[in-house]
Amino acid sequence: MLFKQASTQADQTNSGSRALRALDSLRLHWPEYLMEAGALGLYMFFACAFATVFQHPALPVRHVISSSLARRALYGVAMGSTLIGIVTTPWGKQSGGHCNPAITFAFYRLGTVAVWDALFYAAAQFSGATCGVAIATAVLRGAPAHRAVRYAVTVPGVYGNAGACIGEWTISFLLMITILFVTNGKKLARYTPYVVGALYAIYIAFETPLSGMSMNPARTFGSAWHAGDWHAMWIYFIAPTLGMCCAAEVFLRVRGGAAPYCAKLHHANNKRCIFHHGQQEVVCGRKAMHAEEAN
Repeated sequence: MLFKQASTQADQTNSGSRALRALDSLRLHWPEYLMEAGALGLYMFFACAFATVFQHPALPVRHVISSSLARRALYGVAMGSTLIGIVTTPWGKQSGGHCNPAITFAFYRLGTVAVWDALFYAAAQFSGATCGVAIATAVLRGAPAHRAVRYAVTVPGVYGNAGACIGEWTISFLLMITILFVTNGKKLARYTPYVVGALYAIYIAFETPLSGMSMNPARTFGSAWHAGDWHAMWIYFIAPTLGMCCAAEVFLRVRGGAAPYCAKLHHANNKRCIFHHGQQEVVCGRKAMHAEEAN
């Protein structure tokens, strides 16, 4: 009986401690959570807006540019540029510009993101994506709902679920491994947003026929929520997350277990940082602010 009482008290203490840590994270880091929500909301707004421009039959682009590859290439450039802009804004510099729960969870696996920050980031990203599509639909007067646009949904393509799953895993793995090695290279770190934007553009142009090019569970969820299309949703939750976590494992093995310096995509700035840091102290000649200093 005494053992059971002690065990119950310990469980209650642990539960209270976890709740306290969650509240502390929310109290201290809520600006970053809102920034992530706003960043992905902005990304989804432009995803729907550009999809409408390039796909809606009432607009001239689809008729002037008959090649679907050419339209995807232009769409890719537009979205890649949008992502670069988001990551390099003051908000993106402070929150890290993940805009993707799969990226956030990969950094959590690497030990640079705390568990409550990862969970609150994911909640913010899903909320932001859903709101971004809603705002785009309202601003564009329902145009993204047209069957040619369908809220920019991502669904399996020419090779079905298997092709979509392989495609999503592959592009997610390549994106994350690129982020990790570029952000941790002293000479390359400053170019990370542009490298990531270029990858997005290339993927949209060439991988879209396989899976719709998501790499992002929240991005797919935001479109699916409004389109009411939940077909093969598991692919877009599992494949990107698994691909990026595999990239994290490869990165650790190549570096002998050494964690990355920071979870930001743009960390050569004077914005506060809520993440844990590795051994590197100076990035691009500027000292980064540690989480302890920021709080």
